[in-house]
Amino acid sequence: MKKGGGLVTGIVIAAVMGYWLYDYLPSHYNPFAPLSPTDPPTMITRYKLRELAKQPEACMAVLNQAQQLKMIAFRPAPDVRGDCTVENPVRVTRFGDVALSSSFLASCPLAVSSAMFVQQRAVPAAQTVAGSKLTRIDHLGSFACRNIYNRPGARLSEHATADALDISGFRLANGERLSVVRDWNNQAQKGALLRQLFSDSCAFYGNALGPEYNAAHADHFHLGMRGFGICR
Repeated sequence: MKKGGGLVTGIVIAAVMGYWLYDYLPSHYNPFAPLSPTDPPTMITRYKLRELAKQPEACMAVLNQAQQLKMIAFRPAPDVRGDCTVENPVRVTRFGDVALSSSFLASCPLAVSSAMFVQQRAVPAAQTVAGSKLTRIDHLGSFACRNIYNRPGARLSEHATADALDISGFRLANGERLSVVRDWNNQAQKGALLRQLFSDSCAFYGNALGPEYNAAHADHFHLGMRGFGICR
């Protein structure tokens, strides 16, 4: 009886604590609250972003909320079948006022993480460091049905499931163009901004790989959904 009573007491305490957390903690610290696209990237937020891959309906709800907030513009895209399968992908056309060099195919989690990174970090960083508005992101693509590094026998790349975006540069309202391959080692403002943008991206993706990771990433930031907090 004592064991049963202790179990019941524990369940009651857990339930009360859950209600307390839900009522008083902000959502980015509350594991019980749904993810909001405006949540800053705490460890709780990052966990929720990771979990979106298992919750397609919840992911689309967050993505639709982000679109209503004008953080992102997208449209539904047909499923991809064959050697590389992508279910319920979307085609991202812009991030609020920030244009893209071209639209790209994305899984829902990639679209959510990218919208949060651009609006919460990239836009403010451009204004703070360069004193100019971020107007465009240049990229090398997202979906590509291939193995990692195109190696035979290797596992499928994140690009094979539209779970990664390769960013090659940024453009500002003052006319400046920041190129990862050209300006990463720039000791002046351009290099500083690129390094801050890369560092900031790490909090929103499962992995962020930049020019210092290896030669294959010398010209872009690879921002993908696998892993948890990998930043190289």
